[in-house]
Amino acid sequence: MYVPKGPAMDYGDAELLTSVLSDLERLARERRAIFVKIDPDVREDRTGVSRLLEGRGWQASPEQIQFRNTMLVDLRHSEDELLSAMKSKWRYNVRLAERKGVEVHLGSVDDLSLFYQMYRTTSARDEFIIRPFSYYVDAWGTFVEAGLAQIFLARYQAETLAGLIVFHFGDRAWYMYGASTNRRRNLMPNHLLQWEAMRWARGQGYQFYDMWGAPEVLDENDPMWGVYRFKEGFGGQFTSYLGAYDFPVFGSRYRLYTFLMPRLLDLMRRRHRHRHSGGGGHHPPG
Repeated sequence: MYVPKGPAMDYGDAELLTSVLSDLERLARERRAIFVKIDPDVREDRTGVSRLLEGRGWQASPEQIQFRNTMLVDLRHSEDELLSAMKSKWRYNVRLAERKGVEVHLGSVDDLSLFYQMYRTTSARDEFIIRPFSYYVDAWGTFVEAGLAQIFLARYQAETLAGLIVFHFGDRAWYMYGASTNRRRNLMPNHLLQWEAMRWARGQGYQFYDMWGAPEVLDENDPMWGVYRFKEGFGGQFTSYLGAYDFPVFGSRYRLYTFLMPRLLDLMRRRHRHRHSGGGGHHPPG
């Protein structure tokens, strides 16, 4: 069982937290789940929450489904201040894309197929696994139609070069999906997309632009280091959260699950890389 980015509650209320955890633990036992995973949207420095969890038998999870850390841009500043907070190369690339004639347009559900084709290209280039189009039609389409997600597309003349999807709720907007073709990358469409998405979110009244994902530790050897550097260039501030916690109901099954699942995911990734490298040999970077 899994409670993504939750339970949603006031974590400063210890009595309420205890009550909610008790209900979750009881429900997991009733349904004979192997374990229940929660993913509190709570900053890492809230140590009282982690102590309470661990005192009840919850364990810091080896499997983080959501990113434990992220990069936040505070949108409560003026546009000039947001630009000033960017690294100079990032500001230059934003202006370069504008000068070269790249334009950013708001998309709709009618653009989901186009976005998915770019997402497939990105998946092959950056070697990550994606799901079938039907999954994303459901996931993306549901949120877009509900007015909780916005598609942005970067175009040069009549050609769409890149896109991103921003989900938005409460006080923030999340950059959760990005995609691009392999053409005209020198026009820096991704830099302009991020800036226009920030401007849009700020104009809609959101206070934070969450760039959704950062390394576990700030180490150049971390596989997400390049992603971190890209997001940092836009003025994103590294922000750590507690991460996922598991409550094992059946200890032996839980240990078996946590042993096997990482190996299964690794096998899927290796098969994905093998398929997109033409069946073997060296796969060129980027």
